[in-house]
Amino acid sequence: MMKVFCQQECMSKDQIKTLIERHLPDAGPDASLVDTALKGVQLFRVTEAMPCAPAVYEPTVVAILNGTKEAVLDGKHHVYGSDKYLLCPMTLPVEAGTPQASEEDPLLGVVITLDPRLMRELTNEIEAAVGSAKKSHGETPSALALASWDAGFTQALLRLLELLDSPVDLDVLGQGRLRELCYAVLMGEAKADARRAFGIGNEIARTIDYLSAHLKEQVTIDDMADHVGMSRAVFHRRFKEATTMSPIQFIKSMRLNNAAMKIAEGKTVSEAAWDVGYQSPSQFSREFKRMYGQSPRQWSNAAQVPQRLN
Repeated sequence: MMKVFCQQECMSKDQIKTLIERHLPDAGPDASLVDTALKGVQLFRVTEAMPCAPAVYEPTVVAILNGTKEAVLDGKHHVYGSDKYLLCPMTLPVEAGTPQASEEDPLLGVVITLDPRLMRELTNEIEAAVGSAKKSHGETPSALALASWDAGFTQALLRLLELLDSPVDLDVLGQGRLRELCYAVLMGEAKADARRAFGIGNEIARTIDYLSAHLKEQVTIDDMADHVGMSRAVFHRRFKEATTMSPIQFIKSMRLNNAAMKIAEGKTVSEAAWDVGYQSPSQFSREFKRMYGQSPRQWSNAAQVPQRLN
């Protein structure tokens, strides 16, 4: 029985890989992310090694069909390929790259942006059905999780991407198939982390959403704790449990990673600093160099990546 299941899973993955390859244009590494007609679903092919660089992950699932990818959060490396998919249940400042991609062995996969509203709705329905809402209360989600491709996830992803071959099916069934994929994630190996991020006890994820919306403002730990009705001490402890960083470290990483991405996209150093809440250019330069080992101007000269896959 297990052998039959493995054969079926391999066949499904081969079908997914074929679908992705068919819907990707012949493009080089600088145009690796490709939007599809399905909102929130992007395909990618990377044929050149890219060292890890600052990025900000939104709530997403990343599934690899060929090659390996890397995400680094607070010094911890998460390397994954076609055996695991990555779940990022909350907005996070990371470093990400494709250090092993090449023409002979390209990185190939799909990114699905998770709609927090849909994920919360599904989580509430699941917890009501299985009666586990009380169990997850008070726990904190892991910042990044790797989960095995089970039958539910594999088939849901295949059914979702099959819609790319039929515009009519896509228009009629697209949202339903996205819902099916999100359900598979919430029922899969990373279900505890996913449900805690989107269900009862999701205060840390909500705090990060608040911070992301007020990045230019001088948000304090007390502001974030008050936003979710926690004491400063409890909030600090739970925040670090969830993200591996203190709130102050997290805010700084979010600001500097956002600034690095803006500079890579062509903004001036002063514009990028101002956009993420720095009022002192000298302070921004000092903290940027301390974080990345080079000045913002050195980073600007090196980071010529118009549409980088992070």
